[in-house]
Formats: sequence, structure tokens, C-alpha cells
Amino acid sequence: MKVNTQSNFWLRSSIYSGPNARSIIPDLFNGLGAKRILLVSDVGLEKAGVVKKVVESFELPILGTKAEIVGQFLGVTQDAASECVNEALKYARKVNADAILAIGGGSVIDTAKALKYGLFQGITDINDAIPSGYLYEGFPKAQPINIPHISVATTAGTGSEVSPIAVIYNEHIKVKMNIYNVFLSSDVAILDPELTIGLPPEITAFTGADALTHAIEAIVSPAATSITDAYAFQAIRVIEKNLPRAVKDGANIEARMEMLHGSMMGITAFCSALNAIPVHNFAHAFGAVFRIPHGLANAVLLPVVMESIPELYLPKAHLIAEAFKVKIHDEDPKGILAKVVEKIRVFLSDLGLPLDFSDYGISDSDMEGILTAVMKDPAATNYPISSELIMSVVSRVSTVSIY
Repeated sequence: MKVNTQSNFWLRSSIYSGPNARSIIPDLFNGLGAKRILLVSDVGLEKAGVVKKVVESFELPILGTKAEIVGQFLGVTQDAASECVNEALKYARKVNADAILAIGGGSVIDTAKALKYGLFQGITDINDAIPSGYLYEGFPKAQPINIPHISVATTAGTGSEVSPIAVIYNEHIKVKMNIYNVFLSSDVAILDPELTIGLPPEITAFTGADALTHAIEAIVSPAATSITDAYAFQAIRVIEKNLPRAVKDGANIEARMEMLHGSMMGITAFCSALNAIPVHNFAHAFGAVFRIPHGLANAVLLPVVMESIPELYLPKAHLIAEAFKVKIHDEDPKGILAKVVEKIRVFLSDLGLPLDFSDYGISDSDMEGILTAVMKDPAATNYPISSELIMSVVSRVSTVSIY
């Protein structure tokens, strides 16, 4: 058995969970020494009343020094576009903010993390920080970022509220870029299920598929350890049980709470075992080129990639099967993997998720762009994928033919 000589498990965010957990945010900011808070969110969450529910917690009487919200940046767009980050940087400096409150899903929280990094580094254009598309700063090179930062998750998918990674979309070159810094994650993550009950079934489904993908890619990673396996295994169990319940009944507080926990555990395992992530590699590429929502891209690609690269999944197929409640008897690893893939395909389909990208009108003329995007994505560094395999996967999830 090959033993990794070195591993790292890093979880620096404090996590407060439960209905109305948002009510303690002002006290937490006071404890962090914040004075002037910039709220970062999007127009959809403002219209849905989610932003208001969090802001109302600042209207309650609090003893002692009171941190205040001095501005709201609600211009976050899909996939945390770099120009959006740059606008947030400009606005944060205009209102002299010294703390950040992010309310949203992955795009909002990634925008806030990139904003924090940009403020700390004195950057005006976030693209300047990622000239090669991927910036890695581990400890001890990375030093604490003294900007109080709280994230309120409104989806159970990316787990971005506790991850040290910000994925930023460079709209000029149509590439998703990554900043990895161990101090990038929130000081505090608020997991309040009441803020997720308004999430539509389809978004609940594909954000949940993102969380499932994190857990599966973590458990099969060559860099996995018993610690990351524990988080990934439990995340799969939680998602298998609760995602269908949350999709069927969006007001099911227990299912919503468990999905937030499953998402958090999945990304924690994913980031600490980060190595081979071919599903995310493809999902980043399809998202960058065709603007397909990240969770939806993962949902379509997960079973196809698992079938296409069996050698990556075979060693841990039995663990995924156990976590996902797949009944196995005397099957060999290939037989177990086949059952796992079929269970995942049916599971995602029953949630109302599509089996392919036919709605996006992908054609033969798009092949070169997809091929380039997959190969240039930062995820390809650790686990490069051949052009033949890329074309095979693309042909299975779209209407194009490789023949």
C-alpha cells in the first residue's frame, strides 16, 4: 500500500448552524473587531428578502461597540466574474470598509473572498493576481488576512463559505481562474437553513449535485487520507438521504440543515485532498465556454466521467457504494463501480436533472473551444486528460459526434 508522505487538513472557519443562526452575526463581527462592514450579495437574494432577513439582525439592541453595515454591493454576477470583483474592490475602498459580510451561494462568496484578497494585497484588478490562471499560497507563505469576514450560505452546494479557494471567471479570455490561500476562507460560516427554504427545486438539485461531486472526487483522490475519507463518506451519506427530501419539500428545515452540513463536509474533504478532479475540470470548461451553471454541469458530467475514467474510481468504488446505499454482493470492483454509476445516474435523474447538455445547443464547431478549455483549466495540472478522452466525454453529454 502506497502511503502519502505528507498531507494537510485545514479547516479554519468557525461554523454556527441552525435556524436563525444569522441573529448572532452582529455580535460575531464585534468580537472580530469590525467597524465598517461591506455586505456582498446579489439582486436576486435582495428581491427574495434574504438580504433583509440578515440585515434585520443589525437592528436588534447590542451592548458595547456596534459594527455597522456601511454599504451593500449587490452586483454579483454568475460565476464571480473578474470585472464584478474589481467593481467590489472599488466600492469597498469608497465606503472605507474594514470587514466583509457575504450572503449567497458560491458566486457571491467567491466574489467576497477575491475582494478580501484584493484589499489585503492592494490590488485594483484581480486578474493581475492570477496571471497564469492559478495562484497557490499555502502556509507559511500565506499569512493571516486581517479583514473580519463572515459568510452566510444560501445554497448547499459549493461549500465556499469554508473553502480556501476562490474561483473567478475571467470573461476576457473565458477561463475560470483559481486563487488558493489558506486564509481565504471565512472567519465564520453561518449555516441557517431558514435562508435556503426559498431556493427553487431545480437549483436545490444542481447545487446539491455539486456537493455530491466534491465528496466523490475527494474520496477517490490520490491525495485522500483517512481524515478526508471520513468527511467525504459522511457527506455522501447525508446528501443521499436529504437532497431528494429538500428538492421535494423546500420547506423541510431538517433536510435543508443537513444539506448545508453535507455541502460543508464535502468541500472540506475536497480541498484537503485536492488532486485529481476530472469532473470539475470538465465542469469548469463547460461553464466557462457555455455559461452552464456549475452544479448543473457537474450533475451531467459525474456519471459519464466515472464511466470514462474507471481506473480513478475503482480503488474506492466499494466505499462510495456503502455511503450511497448501493447493494452489492460478490461483484468485483468493476461490477461495484457499474452499480454505483447507475445509482448516481438514476438518483440525479429522479431529482429532475438532465442527462446531457442538449438544451445548450453545443455543436461540432464548438469542439476546439471545449478541448482547449479542458486542457487549459487549472484542474488539468494534476490530472491531465487526453484529447481523445475529452472528445469522447463531450460527445456523450452533447449532440456533437467525434466521428
